[in-house]
Amino acid sequence: MGVTRSREARNYFDSTQGRAAVFSLRPTFREKKDLAGILLRPKSASWDGLGPKKCLASLPTCPHGGRLRRRWMNQTMAPSGERLIDLCAIWDAGVYLPSAACNRASSGVARKRLNEAEKLSSVQEAQLKRLEVTRPRVLGSRERGQVPRMARQPPPPWVHAAFLLCLLSLGGAIEIPMDLTQPPTITKQSVKDHIVDPRDNILIECEAKGNPAPSFHWTRNSRFFNIAKDPRVSMRRRSGTLVIDFRSGGRPEEYEGEYQCFARNKFGTALSNRIRLQVSKSPLWPKENLDPVVVQEGAPLTLQCNPPPGLPSPVIFWMSSSMEPITQDKRVSQGHNGDLYFSNVMLQDMQTDYSCNARFHFTHTIQQKNPFTLKVLTNHPYNDSSLRNHPDMYSARGVAERTPSFMYPQGTASSQMVLRGMDLLLECIASGVPTPDIAWYKKGGDLPSDKAKFENFNKALRITNVSEEDSGEYFCLASNKMGSIRHTISVRVKAAPYWLDEPKNLILAPGEDGRLVCRANGNPKPTVQWMVNGEPLQSAPPNPNREVAGDTIIFRDTQISSRAVYQCNTSNEHGYLLANAFVSVLDVPPRMLSPRNQLIRVILYNRTRLDCPFFGSPIPTLRWFKNGQGSNLDGGNYHVYENGSLEIKMIRKEDQGIYTCVATNILGKAENQVRLEVKDPTRIYRMPEDQVAKRGTTVQLECRVKHDPSLKLTVSWLKDDEPLYIGNRMKKEDDSLTIFGVAERDQGSYTCVASTELDQDLAKAYLTVLGRPDRPRDLELTDLAERSVRLTWIPGDANNSPITDYVVQFEEDQFQPGVWHDHSKYPGSVNSAVLRLSPYVNYQFRVIAINEVGSSHPSLPSERYRTSGAPPESNPGDVKGEGTRKNNMEITWTPMNATSAFGPNLRYIVKWRRRETREAWNNVTVWGSRYVVGQTPVYVPYEIRVQAENDFGKGPEPESVIGYSGEDLPSAPRRFRVRQPNLETINLEWDHPEHPNGIMIGYTLKYVAFNGTKVGKQIVENFSPNQTKFTVQRTDPVSRYRFTLSARTQVGSGEAVTEESPAPPNEAYTNNQADIATQGWFIGLMCAIALLVLILLIVCFIKRSRGGKYPVREKKDVPLGPEDPKEEDGSFDYSDEDNKPLQGSQTSLDGTIKQQESDDSLVDYGEGGEGQFNEDGSFIGQYTVKKDKEETEGNESSEATSPVNAIYSLA
Repeated sequence: MGVTRSREARNYFDSTQGRAAVFSLRPTFREKKDLAGILLRPKSASWDGLGPKKCLASLPTCPHGGRLRRRWMNQTMAPSGERLIDLCAIWDAGVYLPSAACNRASSGVARKRLNEAEKLSSVQEAQLKRLEVTRPRVLGSRERGQVPRMARQPPPPWVHAAFLLCLLSLGGAIEIPMDLTQPPTITKQSVKDHIVDPRDNILIECEAKGNPAPSFHWTRNSRFFNIAKDPRVSMRRRSGTLVIDFRSGGRPEEYEGEYQCFARNKFGTALSNRIRLQVSKSPLWPKENLDPVVVQEGAPLTLQCNPPPGLPSPVIFWMSSSMEPITQDKRVSQGHNGDLYFSNVMLQDMQTDYSCNARFHFTHTIQQKNPFTLKVLTNHPYNDSSLRNHPDMYSARGVAERTPSFMYPQGTASSQMVLRGMDLLLECIASGVPTPDIAWYKKGGDLPSDKAKFENFNKALRITNVSEEDSGEYFCLASNKMGSIRHTISVRVKAAPYWLDEPKNLILAPGEDGRLVCRANGNPKPTVQWMVNGEPLQSAPPNPNREVAGDTIIFRDTQISSRAVYQCNTSNEHGYLLANAFVSVLDVPPRMLSPRNQLIRVILYNRTRLDCPFFGSPIPTLRWFKNGQGSNLDGGNYHVYENGSLEIKMIRKEDQGIYTCVATNILGKAENQVRLEVKDPTRIYRMPEDQVAKRGTTVQLECRVKHDPSLKLTVSWLKDDEPLYIGNRMKKEDDSLTIFGVAERDQGSYTCVASTELDQDLAKAYLTVLGRPDRPRDLELTDLAERSVRLTWIPGDANNSPITDYVVQFEEDQFQPGVWHDHSKYPGSVNSAVLRLSPYVNYQFRVIAINEVGSSHPSLPSERYRTSGAPPESNPGDVKGEGTRKNNMEITWTPMNATSAFGPNLRYIVKWRRRETREAWNNVTVWGSRYVVGQTPVYVPYEIRVQAENDFGKGPEPESVIGYSGEDLPSAPRRFRVRQPNLETINLEWDHPEHPNGIMIGYTLKYVAFNGTKVGKQIVENFSPNQTKFTVQRTDPVSRYRFTLSARTQVGSGEAVTEESPAPPNEAYTNNQADIATQGWFIGLMCAIALLVLILLIVCFIKRSRGGKYPVREKKDVPLGPEDPKEEDGSFDYSDEDNKPLQGSQTSLDGTIKQQESDDSLVDYGEGGEGQFNEDGSFIGQYTVKKDKEETEGNESSEATSPVNAIYSLA
């Protein structure tokens, strides 16, 4: 229930039209109704609340006593093996975050994140992208974004249920703390239509709160129900819940009726809904004898069910008497009323009987009606299954075709009424041959695509959650190739009362004004009736401060005596709504309802709320401050809700600090502080990946985590959503889980849970363990026949990978004993097969199973089975005749195996003769697989035959195969022609060899460019045997080309033919130049000239090096010793003793030549000292000429002339 105010509070609540806005999200009426079916409290559930001062104290409107409960659910493991859920901890999606006490209370709680109700701003999205660019988040983390299939799961239903529960409990607004006096409020009650199981005790719930605690009493059928007079009826302590016990006997039907609960204290009386109690019924089917139903093939048929009227209505389905379900399709289907409709009857419908079955909900029993049997009259008495797929099945069976007609509903038009919020079901079932198709349309518009769906092979149209816009005319169109027909259904939408403005609790200070508003709508328009404390307002004592104006009660200048509980009852012919709203008059200064100086730790970039639960009358105003600063926090990243909670839209590091909330009214003020700490989020940045592993291998699942260092990180693993036991085959490290020797039991889902006190992140991967199948066993041979046998086996374990194939192998003990051969292959669904056998084979069989991982070990072999012999039914294959030399032909074939020998002593009759001659066949009997025919001409075709023979006879007459004797080298290509049409290209042409001597496999062309004595790189080209032309692109216009062409067979290249390209016009001049340059005399002349130039250079060098005057001594035989005095002019005397060459000459540092210990004298080279010298003492040219002449003509000395002497002589 909510709270409204006047005066100071009126502006406070204007934005919500009298409703205090606690959340931006409000559950719909339907969500409220569905919530009761989601949160079913187990008998073992603990309802010890945390209390308003620990959880959601700022929003103390929980209908169960102002406390949020914690209960055991299957989510995080509790010590008892169940899982603890703290409903205080679910609001981290942007609407509510737990207080510090809630954080402590839920430190072991799994925080399952709800989807954000509001989209993130662009700033938030940018921050999140910066935090983690591409990694998708998993369930439990606080990121926003898409999640891979294995990384994230949708929140379980309890999360949505808890979400709705908090919306229901917090959506009303401020509640009075329980330590203050207040009128009663109904917190729990049974549904209006309460159907109970007759085998159980009856429970009618009614719970309420108030101060002082309320007392309870009941009415039954609008009369006081005296509980004390009925020993079977009792009321629970501190509760108004009725318990009717039938353990000592009694009939539950005696207690059916309409019950209403009254909760009363001295400040007023609250009423429950009028609860209609009904006992579930599952009556027996009436006994009846059903005669066989006779029908003509192709005619329509309806088998009526007519189930007994149960409470609630039973579920109908059709089966045969042997409990086989009836196959339904567009021809045969069950209608919404339970009847079975045949659009046209076929002969195959006789193959079973038809029994209607009813399943009753509360008793969980199934009742079966006596079966119908069909007798189909037909013009085609044989039920040929091949006609079922015939394109014109009906005409093939002699069934006349006819246009559609409606079996349900009858006629061409009908009408239907449906209540708002319910489902509309329209149905059209038609007969006809062929079976008609059904299509649906709405007159003047389209079908609501978001709510409409087709059922029962398009024969039914269902529109969910009907509203007034869904009224109108719908029509179904039934058509086949013979025609069409339509049926129109007029749909009217009515409505039971539904709230437009439900009355809320009114808390006023003395002297304040207020109002209660009760507005509802429906079709027809509902009436409104006001009551006070359970009595009609007209009969209540007059109150001058109260004024009734239709659906509104106005209070002016209220006093404490005005406290009471008012009821608004709005109803029409389709139902009613009853609401309680109390008026409480209090004068209370502000008070804080949460613990003081709380510490709130939150995750970075999250959205959070700081709660400051307070109460006061008049309702105080609340303001927030940070770190003692004077400015009020509101706007930007901050938003203050009307209940006083401060929302921080996206937590940043700078938001850390101390926050103070101050509540003020005319009676005083109160304040509280909250310290906020910002922590980094826990993230699994490397998730485990799905893996497929073979049995016995090692698997490693990675899970690397980043977290706030100030928070304690715990990494745990779940297998199949249960805690994983780490055995000796597993190794758990900080960032991975390793499984050694993977076994089949290791298969399943593995979830890495990285959690701190504040958040957690999950990542899931699936491990599939594959193993090779076990070997088949228990092989058995049955149905033994001359050429077949049935082999049966028992499959081994598939080891988690389905068996796809079976391979049957055999072994025989005559040709290849111990060698197994594949016989046949069968699908994995087969475990018995008829094997075709060959004559004269002693068989033994085994079976191998195959799956995706590999093959099983072979089964143990079966017993042996020998077949009788027969002449061969085939001859060897792959017969060939090829020459291995030029004068022979080798005949080969593939030998026949044991299964084609058909008898003992298998041999081969080989025949051959030259092709296209009438010479007799040559033949020979061979036991091997080859025979060589000698002394054959080169490459001659032969006809060849190879026939199988055993001791039972010969095989069929074989066909001839053409073979050839050996090949030889081919002759040269004929008419090799070289043409040069221009300076850029050269064209080559040739004819095939006159004697190919085998199968031509191609031509080889070798050519090289040459220019005089210069030869380029040889180029080789290979051509196909059919090519006889080739064009060469010249690289330069001067060079000529030499071409060599040969033909090739398998033996090799034959005789070659060589040609050269014609000479270009200017080639003669070029050749002359090239010839002169390469002649020997020209090269010798050039060398002599070079040598002469070198000698002249050396002579000049020596003359320049000598310098000065060199007088020659006249006395030839007197040697010049070191003791001889020098001439006055500084010159030396020279002598030539014994005609010895210069010895020990040295070159001085200045380049002159010194004569040390030399006996030579240049005088000796003159004629008696009469040599001619220049004025400076140098000798003349005749000296050299004469000396050379003497040496040439008469020098008999054995000593070699030194190079230096030779140079001197030249000088």
